[in-house]
Amino acid sequence: MKATYHKYILHFKNPSGTSRGILTTKETWFIVLEKDGKSGIGECGILRGLSADDRPDFETKLQWTCNNIHLGKDKLWEALIEFPSIQFGVEMALLSLSSETPYDLFPSDFTKSNKSIPINGLVWMGDEDFMKQQIEAKIKEGYNCIKLKIGAIDFDKELALLHFIRANFDENTIEIRVDANGAFDSNKALYKLNQLAGFKLHSIEQPIQKGDTVTMSVLCKSTPIPIALDEELIGVFSWGDKEKLLQKIQPQYIILKPSFIGGFRGTLEWITLAKKYNVGWWITSALESNIGLNAIAQFTFLQNNPMPQGLGTGSLYTNNFDGPLTVSNGQLWHDNTKKWHFTL
Repeated sequence: MKATYHKYILHFKNPSGTSRGILTTKETWFIVLEKDGKSGIGECGILRGLSADDRPDFETKLQWTCNNIHLGKDKLWEALIEFPSIQFGVEMALLSLSSETPYDLFPSDFTKSNKSIPINGLVWMGDEDFMKQQIEAKIKEGYNCIKLKIGAIDFDKELALLHFIRANFDENTIEIRVDANGAFDSNKALYKLNQLAGFKLHSIEQPIQKGDTVTMSVLCKSTPIPIALDEELIGVFSWGDKEKLLQKIQPQYIILKPSFIGGFRGTLEWITLAKKYNVGWWITSALESNIGLNAIAQFTFLQNNPMPQGLGTGSLYTNNFDGPLTVSNGQLWHDNTKKWHFTL
C-alpha cells in the first residue's frame, strides 16, 4: 500500500467571523492511499489556533503516518493519540480504500438518497445588519434551527438580534442555539446567561474559555440555559480523562467534532460516556472540505440522533470539491444524481 499526503487551502466565499477573528482561508490536508488499483481518501481537518494537533511537528507526523501506514488502523490510532485530525484522516482513508467507491464509507438510506439529516443554519459574526441578513436568509431557506455565533460585537446588539428573531418566531417555530466560542468573561458569564434566558434558547456553546473546569461546573449547575461543551473537549485524549471531565463539569450537552476528538472512534467514546452520564450530544463538522464533511455526515446518520446536527458548511468555499451533498429546507441530503469531482 502506498500512502501520500497533500496540503490544500480552502478559500471562503465571504470572510467568516468568530470570536477568535475573521477567517478568509482554511488549511486542510489529505491522506491518499493506493493499493491494487484502488484509492482511498482521508481528510485531516486541522484548524490552526484551535486543534490539539496544531503543532510544529504536524507535517512531520503526517509523513511518519504515511511511512507507517502498514501498521494498520488500531496501532496507528494509538500512536497518533495526540494528533486527532490525523487519526481521523487515517480512519477515513482506510475505510475509503475498502469501500466500493472512495466516497461511500457508511452505506445507508442517507447515501441512497432516501433519507436526510436535519441541520442547523449557521449565522456568522459580523455587524448587526450582516447578521440580520443572514438570519432572514436562513429562515427563508427553511431552517427551523439557527445557530448564531456571538461574543464579538456589542452584547446589547446581539440581544437585539435575538429579540428580532423572537418577535417573529417563537421557540416552537425556530430553535435558536448560540455559540460564544469562550468569549464571555468568567465573572460575568452567569449574568449574561440570565439575560439570554428570556429568548428561550435551546443551548449556548462554550460560554467561557476552556480549561476553567471549576467555573464551568458552577455555570452548568446554575445556568438558566443548557450549556454545551465544545472547545472543552479538545486535547482530552484518554477514556479516563474524558470521563473525569464529564463527571466534574456535568454539562447538559457536548458537541462532537470528529476532526478534533480522534475521528469516529474518539467520537463513539464520547457518545458512550455521554449516554452513561445522561448528557445530550450532537455532531458537527469543523470546516472540513466536502470530503471530510461527507464522511462525517454518513457516520452521523448511523448514530440515529434526531436533533439538528452541525453539518451545513459545505457551501462556504469557492474551491470546495463538487459532490452529492446538498442542503434543502434545513436538511442535508446525499443526492446521487450528482457526482464527485476530487482533484488535488
